[in-house]
Amino acid sequence: MKPKPYRANISRFLALCARNYAHIQRWLPQSRNAGQQWLWQGVFGSLSVTLLENTPYTQVVEIKRYTGGADRAVANPASVQDPLLLVRVYHDAQLAEVLTSRQICDLNPVYDYPNMHMYQRDEKYQVNAFLEDLLKIGHQANLVCQP
Repeated sequence: MKPKPYRANISRFLALCARNYAHIQRWLPQSRNAGQQWLWQGVFGSLSVTLLENTPYTQVVEIKRYTGGADRAVANPASVQDPLLLVRVYHDAQLAEVLTSRQICDLNPVYDYPNMHMYQRDEKYQVNAFLEDLLKIGHQANLVCQP
């Protein structure tokens, strides 16, 4: 029996992007300039947030997670790389979507499975769900460094 083809659930994906937008709004101050960087310290490590691009309706934000203390961001051993995500924030649509991650340069909406890189069929959704988990660190994080 042939398995059913995968169909992306757009409503579920957009709801996730809307939740990510709500989470990320807590991180971005009102006055924003490209190049600004913030370091947030939480129980499970630190998040470095850098505003790479700022336009009236969108922003591109780089988010890195570090383990270690607030006074120094210490990377994991070489065998385990810290997460790094580029996120586009759409203020007009109130959505935040992952553009790239450390491992994936361009996220396709759907992947054939199996594929050469062994991405899951819903890899884009899973990476955005990871962003939501990463942003939840900030619920109890403290801003420790801002230029």
